[in-house]
Amino acid sequence: MAAKKSTKTDLEKKIVSAYMTYVLEHEKRPVSVYKFCKTIDTTEEEFYKHFGSLESLQKSIWTMFYKNSIEALEKNKDYQQYSNKDKMLSFFFTFFEILTLNRSYVLFSLQEHNYMFRQMEQLKQLGPLIKDFAKDLIEDGNAEKPFKISQHSPSLFSEGAWLQFLFLLKFWSEDSSPGFEKTDVAIEKSVQTVFDVFDNTPLDSILDFGKFLYKENMA
Repeated sequence: MAAKKSTKTDLEKKIVSAYMTYVLEHEKRPVSVYKFCKTIDTTEEEFYKHFGSLESLQKSIWTMFYKNSIEALEKNKDYQQYSNKDKMLSFFFTFFEILTLNRSYVLFSLQEHNYMFRQMEQLKQLGPLIKDFAKDLIEDGNAEKPFKISQHSPSLFSEGAWLQFLFLLKFWSEDSSPGFEKTDVAIEKSVQTVFDVFDNTPLDSILDFGKFLYKENMA
C-alpha cells in the first residue's frame, strides 16, 4: 500500500511548528528562508509552496491561532445555541487559552515589537478575521430586531471588538496571576461592558470594569 501523502495543512503545520521552535531555541528569528530551511532539513521550494516569506509565515501563525479557536468552538454542540454575548466570551476564552499554550513564542513576538500592537505587521491578517467574527454576531442580532432604529452598527461593533482584543492581548501579556485568572476576569468584564453599551444599559458595567482596571493598575 502506498504511503499516505502529507496534506498541505500538515506541511504548513510542520513548518510553523519548526519556525516557532527555532525562534524559542535561538531567541531570534531566522535571517533568511535559506538558513531556516537548512536548519529544519527542508528545501526553499517546499517552503515557498506554503509561504511567500518569513513575514507571511509570522502572520499565518496568528491566523492559525484564530482558526484553531473557531474549530474548537464549532466542536461544542451547544455553541450555536449561545447568545451573541456568550459566543464572544467563548471565542475570547478559547483564543487566549490557545495563546497560553504558546505563551513563550507569543511573548517573544510581542516584546520584540515593544507591544506596539497596532503597528505589528504580523497581526494584520488576524485583524480582519476578528472583525468579521464580531460583525457576524451583530448582523445575526440585527436580523432578529424588527425595527431598524434598534439595530446596531456591525462595522462599529467590529472595530470595537478588535480594539478590545488588542487591550486583552496586552493585559494577558502582562498578567502574572495563577492560571492567568485576572485575564479571565478582564475578558468577562470587557465583553459584558461592550454588549451593555450596545444594549444601551452601560453605566453599571462600565463602572464595574473601570473599578477592575483601576485596581489592577494600582496593584
